[in-house]
Amino acid sequence: MTGQTGFHGVYPILYSFYEANGQLDRTAMGRQVEGCIAGGAHGIAVMGLATEVGKLDVNERRQVIEWVGEDIAGRVPFAVTVREGSVPGQIAFVNAARDAGADWAILQPPAIQGVPEMEYVRFLGAVADQSDIPLAVQNAPGLMATSLSNGGLKTLNKQHPNVCLLKAEGPAVYISQLMEDTEGAFDIFGGMAGIQFPDSLRAGCVGMIPAADLFDPQVRIYELMREGTPKAIAEAEALHRELLPLIVFMMSSVENFIAYGKHLAAQRLGLANGSARQPSVPVTKFGLEIMSHWARHLGPFPTE
Repeated sequence: MTGQTGFHGVYPILYSFYEANGQLDRTAMGRQVEGCIAGGAHGIAVMGLATEVGKLDVNERRQVIEWVGEDIAGRVPFAVTVREGSVPGQIAFVNAARDAGADWAILQPPAIQGVPEMEYVRFLGAVADQSDIPLAVQNAPGLMATSLSNGGLKTLNKQHPNVCLLKAEGPAVYISQLMEDTEGAFDIFGGMAGIQFPDSLRAGCVGMIPAADLFDPQVRIYELMREGTPKAIAEAEALHRELLPLIVFMMSSVENFIAYGKHLAAQRLGLANGSARQPSVPVTKFGLEIMSHWARHLGPFPTE
């Protein structure tokens, strides 16, 4: 399960935490990094949906990657999602991520529909030509505005071998077919909050990139599946079943998991402000009670 690149395991995507005045909270972001490392994260990722990347301006995005790179200080691999909508913008952000300490970057196809697939391949390839760190593509058919076919991904890798990882948002059967169609060219990280995590590992994933709120039991699931004995696999399956009600709650919508997942992470980190940046779906008193129940069940983030 270590793949070709050596990147593997559970990489929690960090939430953005804010001060009362709405500015990014430096102390809270640092505490989140320390909690993830203490909890056994195999790597750390930022600038995904959980980071509320669409609600951060470019200066804030740069600030976050600089803070996180500084706090990680090379202790675990660091991955950064690149959301910019142009080739020059993506190249600049990949370089900024590298300078902040990122070990690899995750590209997203431009959110422009109705163009031939090869235009997406050329777009991502042009970014890859200017990158000196390994690259992934976030591919989420049916979830993101644009995605590549399995054949398109295979072509991209053949033309640009440094595009050698994927964040593949889809069920285990999609992962399995993707592995087959691309002939194992990519190290694949699953997503979707790990709703099919054990089966995704069986399908060929090298790990998963979930939100940070419940990453630590998912680290345990990964390590048990990696151990591979019947006893360890049974324990992993049992732990996964225990987490499923929470994962299903979170996955009812993207905005739902941002709004509630951040509250769960904040409670586990001992932070006062777990609110999403507006606009956001409103949270309810009952929903917050559910998060408090899970925070008690999961316990605080590890501290060492």
